[in-house]
Amino acid sequence: MTEATKSALVAAPAYSQGKLLARQIFLDTLATIDVRYAMLAKLQREGGALVAGGVSYPLLRPPRVVSFGKAANRMAAVLDEILSGQIESGMCVAPTYPTKQVEHFQYFVGGHPYPNAGSLMGARAALELVSDLTPDDFVIFLVSGGGSAVFELPLDPAISLADLIDFNRLLVTCGLPIEQMNVLRKHLSAVKGGRLAMRAHPARQLTVFISDVPDHLPSMVASGPTMPDESTVEQAFALAEQKGLLSQVPPSVKKLLESRALEETPKPADERFQNSRYFCLLSNRDAVEVAMDAAEKLGFATEMDRSGWDEDYQQAAQAQLAALNALQEAHTGQPVCLVAGGEITCPVVGPGMGGRNQAFVLFAAQQIDGQRRVVLSAGTDGRDGNSPTSGAVADGQTLLRAGALGLDPAAYLAMSDSYSFFRSTGDTLDTGFTDNNVRDLRIWLDFSEVTRDRNS
Repeated sequence: MTEATKSALVAAPAYSQGKLLARQIFLDTLATIDVRYAMLAKLQREGGALVAGGVSYPLLRPPRVVSFGKAANRMAAVLDEILSGQIESGMCVAPTYPTKQVEHFQYFVGGHPYPNAGSLMGARAALELVSDLTPDDFVIFLVSGGGSAVFELPLDPAISLADLIDFNRLLVTCGLPIEQMNVLRKHLSAVKGGRLAMRAHPARQLTVFISDVPDHLPSMVASGPTMPDESTVEQAFALAEQKGLLSQVPPSVKKLLESRALEETPKPADERFQNSRYFCLLSNRDAVEVAMDAAEKLGFATEMDRSGWDEDYQQAAQAQLAALNALQEAHTGQPVCLVAGGEITCPVVGPGMGGRNQAFVLFAAQQIDGQRRVVLSAGTDGRDGNSPTSGAVADGQTLLRAGALGLDPAAYLAMSDSYSFFRSTGDTLDTGFTDNNVRDLRIWLDFSEVTRDRNS
């Protein structure tokens, strides 16, 4: 063995540090996909125009700004910086108040994962802000994930806030993928499914969005208030019937679904979208690529998972383990890293605390028990389900340590209480709110063929 080879082996990542390395990859990713950094890099004011994605938007007069979602406050503050404060008026609806408010902006605290009174007040304020505009007016919409709950107003006033909360709780906990949830949300909403854009017509419109949905479904971000809706009201009716939701939704919603009284949303061919443009600032693919780069810099042979990203959490774990096996076999003697994105589905079956990411890690920990492997799954928004953490990390020794604490992983999964399990083992990822949301990130590390690691 040459001295260079020996040096490379010494510098290679060690399994004994595996969980720390997985955390480092995740935290480095969050730092790189920072909203302010992305906006300053991709949006510029050039003379009398705003340039986004190489397209110039003339600023004939100061624009109006509507910002909603988990990144709303940060996006509004950075846009104000880019435009040097030249904004006529604006409003934000986010899960929290900003630490510093922008002049001429109204602020509302919307609920998440379920709407609250602030969600409704913010939606009403937005509709008022973009009403009675002209073709010379310019509206900039800043949209990010979480907007489906944070920003909402029922189309039918008979749907009370309590009914709206119950309806959203059912959608969030029944295991539907995000695109199916949002088909139903759009057709019950006065702002979703392009209806906010209709109110702003005939003004020129630019939507800058951070995507927390599959790349081919941009109109699902926050349920698409500013984008034409490809889904149909018939799909909404069919989903409610096929998924057995009619017997569980509140009476006010059930009446609309059973009587087929919902109105259709505006479609891509609608001429009122002619002056609407869209620019994706960040997406899950950005996070995956940044994580791969971070892992490579740490010495891992890295690959993006190609299996389904939006499926049942146990199926996703098994598919990703198969991909990890193949990656390890292709790089004998090297530590490897598999990175996956998207949002898995995980029905809530018990009264505990946690979310899809922690449930994924708890299930995966049982599959890698005793192996020289590490798994991390976390939300880029800093929150996982109803817990105060973003996710969790586990390795091949997690169940051994849990057993010493008297913890039964299967029992915690059955109670939907993955947060309590990982809080007890000290393996939660506590980032706090990130003011961002580009879906989830899963990181798998394998050290099984790395013989130089003498510390594990």
